[in-house]
Amino acid sequence: MPLRWNPDLTHADITPETLFRQRRLLMKGVVAGSLSTLLAATVEPLLAAKQAELPTFRKGVITLDEAQTPFKDVSSYTNFYELGSGKSGPSANADRLPLDSWQITIDGAFQQTGSFSLAELLRPHPLEERVYRLRCVEAWSMVIPWVGFPLRDLLQRLQPTQAARYITFETIYDPARLPAQKENVLPWPYREGLRLDEAMHPLTILAVGMYGRQLPPQNGAPLRLVVPWKYGFKSIKSIVRISASYDQPLTTWKQLAPDEYGFYANVNPDVDHPRWPQNKERRIGEFLRRPTLPFNGYADQVAALYQGMDLHKNF
Repeated sequence: MPLRWNPDLTHADITPETLFRQRRLLMKGVVAGSLSTLLAATVEPLLAAKQAELPTFRKGVITLDEAQTPFKDVSSYTNFYELGSGKSGPSANADRLPLDSWQITIDGAFQQTGSFSLAELLRPHPLEERVYRLRCVEAWSMVIPWVGFPLRDLLQRLQPTQAARYITFETIYDPARLPAQKENVLPWPYREGLRLDEAMHPLTILAVGMYGRQLPPQNGAPLRLVVPWKYGFKSIKSIVRISASYDQPLTTWKQLAPDEYGFYANVNPDVDHPRWPQNKERRIGEFLRRPTLPFNGYADQVAALYQGMDLHKNF
């Protein structure tokens, strides 16, 4: 279905509110507000309460003519290896994610660098709702109403230097409280990255909520990336570092299994995963599989980013 942009919103629209090697071993054991400012005083309290109501945000900025996946499914069927390798482990261990006094480090080829609280980082950026498809490399998908803001707005504020060609993101590393990080399941901490033009694309967002509420820990609280035309593992959760560099970063899954997980990870029905086809997907809540769309249905918006590239080689 086509994407629908809705720029003509009014104040009435404002509302509150995979590892093959290690995994196989594991499976044997366990078969804004319209245009208002987001103030620090409204951000810090929302970190303290799970699924808290968000500050005001602009609704329906981007919508889809597709049914949204129920919140209970999105919040209970997740990939977040820091909280557990199975789909239900992250929600069961959600209370282990330390959300108090969250800090994000900005470093590398930015003119503005340093360590910032979540409130300091978000303060100038109005929140808005965007309904996006999420397609996981394991061939399942969801439709989720995210609440966040375009990543490019933050990057413009941080002012990448002329040396910046890539943006790298890093997830929290706290093995004392995050159970899986005591195990050699992934090379910790989890890292992901984008080419600068991908990061600056208007569809790429930083999310702080979904379904009008604060992100649950298992879904990447308090701050995660959402890149809707790429497989879900690119949309890194619980970000504590954002860096800019000239060289392409070595991302976690590419480091672990480069024959299975490429840097670009664009949704491509013509490029199969080595262990399963990618031309079909199962929407959570549906029985029958549906065809996978190139770039997850966002080809009209993003295909030009890869003009002239061999998408079989650059998978």
